[in-house]
Amino acid sequence: MKTLFEKIIDREITAQIEYEDADCIAIHDIDPQAPVHILVIPKVLIPRIAESASFKPEILGHLLQVAGKISEQLNLEKGFRLVINNGEDGGETVPHLHVHLLGGRKLKWPPG
Repeated sequence: MKTLFEKIIDREITAQIEYEDADCIAIHDIDPQAPVHILVIPKVLIPRIAESASFKPEILGHLLQVAGKISEQLNLEKGFRLVINNGEDGGETVPHLHVHLLGGRKLKWPPG
């Protein structure tokens, strides 16, 4: 069965796309936790960061570079946060690795 993100990548479900290239897609989160909340998702299915060792490390680096590029496009020069959830206790709700780009307001620490 396809994940929610695979269905978005395959255009079976619509999403507000902020960025896309051959390796990833970046969409606006439907339940934003900050004024800017973008999900940067690899097009290859990596279930979670703890299972990423068998994939090309360039994929993970690319996700971070894309997040940086998007932060510039969205004028987040005052700061932003990148989050990767892993497992139920880590807040993972979709078993498809993705990077949360959060910004547009002052973020507190610890986050939760």
